[in-house]
Amino acid sequence: MMIYRAIMASAFAALVSGSALAQTPPALPEAAPGRVFCEQTVSYHLADPAIIPEPYRRFLGAWSDAAWDANTCAALIVDDVHPDGAASIVYVYGPMGPNSRVHGGVLHGTGIIRDNELRFQNSDGTQFTFRPAIADLVGHMTTPSGQTYEADFKKTF
Repeated sequence: MMIYRAIMASAFAALVSGSALAQTPPALPEAAPGRVFCEQTVSYHLADPAIIPEPYRRFLGAWSDAAWDANTCAALIVDDVHPDGAASIVYVYGPMGPNSRVHGGVLHGTGIIRDNELRFQNSDGTQFTFRPAIADLVGHMTTPSGQTYEADFKKTF
């Protein structure tokens, strides 16, 4: 009987340790959401708003449904903002629809928030400025040739 109990105890210990090995694997990191902006699929991950300095939280998020002109769609994703106001951004532009001849692009970069305004510049020298409105961001674009445009960017949920 003593040997039987020792064998049963060993079998139980093996079963328990075996079940620990067969536990559910840890969850994989959550995939970044993908959305279509300006005829392009863009993946992004927003920082936790709780870690963003309060004066900059208003800028965090995806902003879309904007048009610089009748042919050019635009979207802005502010996915992180550091305590010094440096903002990690994704700027998306493209055609307003399938019949538009505008070519699109997705630019990843850094902007700076100062005096309640997000500013950045792309590689061709076009300058962008975004200011919070009541529920939107109002964007201003100035091309190297001096042309200016304004568009309302809606918060995207």
